Amino acid sequence: MSGDSSKKWLARQKKDKFVKQAQKEGVRSRAVYKIREIQRKYDCIKHGMRVLELGAAPGSWTVDIAQWVGKSGKVFAVDILPMQAIDNVQTTQLDITSEDFTKWLKKTVAMEGIDIVVSDMAPNMSGHKQTDQLRCIGLCEAVLEVATECLRQDGNLLMKTFQGLGFQELVADLRKDFKTVKLVKPEASNRSATEVYIFAQGYLQK
Repeated sequence: MSGDSSKKWLARQKKDKFVKQAQKEGVRSRAVYKIREIQRKYDCIKHGMRVLELGAAPGSWTVDIAQWVGKSGKVFAVDILPMQAIDNVQTTQLDITSEDFTKWLKKTVAMEGIDIVVSDMAPNMSGHKQTDQLRCIGLCEAVLEVATECLRQDGNLLMKTFQGLGFQELVADLRKDFKTVKLVKPEASNRSATEVYIFAQGYLQK
């Protein structure tokens, strides 16, 4: 991040009501307000569900998801970065594009299946708009591939993406694999003009 970009980011942080709210509540990240709004609207995570969260660190979503599924549910949280332990959550430090992750997925999560895959991942930004957009879509395609490996029939997928090059093709691919595909823009996403969440419901196992 350049000096000017860093200053702009810090200025946004100081003004951001969700940053202030996160500090007041003591939650791990402002990102939690995105999943909370989506949950209020769609009740996508229910008691007893098995959830796979990709790109889970630092765990702001994970804490809430674990509460929503309760002790009868199970959360598998994966990230390339280490995470602090969370009750009722199995944390795994792996790159989702690696062979080690694929082996782990098949041996553990995919055996019993998953009710919903969630992802708040975004690639490290280079500052080059087209390159960053292509990286984002590539990451979403990787998330979709993971979902098709482990989702149960009628399972759901919730993931962050950015509108731009490749976005319409991604949505078209999702519509082949799911009964319905919705676009969701939580209030906490408003500081990015292109950030949006895709909520795909009713996985069609082949």
